[in-house]
Amino acid sequence: MPSEALEDLVVTQAGPDDWPVISGWAADEGWNPGLSDGPAFFAQDPAGFFLGRIDGEPVSAISVVNYGDDYAFLGCYLVRPDLRGRGHGLTTWKTALAHAGTRTIGLDGVVAQQDNYRRSGFELAHRTVRFSGTAPTVAEPPSGVHAAVEADLADLTAYDSVCSPADRPRFLAHWLTAPGHRAVVRRTGGRVTGYGVIRPGRDTLRIGPLFADTAEDASALFAALTADAAGSEVAVDVPETNTAGIALAEAAGFTPSFETARMYTGPVRPYARQRVFGVTTLELG
Repeated sequence: MPSEALEDLVVTQAGPDDWPVISGWAADEGWNPGLSDGPAFFAQDPAGFFLGRIDGEPVSAISVVNYGDDYAFLGCYLVRPDLRGRGHGLTTWKTALAHAGTRTIGLDGVVAQQDNYRRSGFELAHRTVRFSGTAPTVAEPPSGVHAAVEADLADLTAYDSVCSPADRPRFLAHWLTAPGHRAVVRRTGGRVTGYGVIRPGRDTLRIGPLFADTAEDASALFAALTADAAGSEVAVDVPETNTAGIALAEAAGFTPSFETARMYTGPVRPYARQRVFGVTTLELG
């Protein structure tokens, strides 16, 4: 058994081999991480993941993933349950935040930690609500939607940049093609008007992102994503500010099951928030 003393804690970068520990802890918290998330996360910033260890045993974790020169995203903030309340999480936090430098940092914080995040300089942007339910049966395929292929990548990367606080081509190249991930795109007159991804999670299928120009586009993408999942449990994280996104989830019979808060330490570049019908991932934004 490891010592419990704070002075024995050693915080170092974590690698892909450590991901099963981190994602396992996240699953225990009910966060339902995706089964193939790890490679896409590390592709964005291989140096952005950290583990705290005592006597070589992992006891705490966090990620601070950098996107370009101005923005970073914090996630995977976890402490082993039997060692909480001893300062291990805070020490790991302080070590990891240095990785972001002067960048604005975003996060999706669980309810229990939001007061702590405020004390660390994070300010609320909006709540995000996870809606979960059984995927409905789709009567007929929606028009204008097709499975994303390699030829779509450049257009999807450009569209994603309009819907996000930062460009993330490295992440997307892995996210769209990871094992079990299924991506669809809607085009109108050849122009992309939205795209979405569905992937297997520990407990349910997860939709994210769900980005669309209009509620009609989002509805068509949602139908395409859930068409092959009829009868299966599906979850999507919807910003509370997108009332059309909430209406879409409710119309499918989904109900709230989890809540987080999007928070930032400073300004982020303008992006098309109204197009975000479903957050990509609570760990990387």
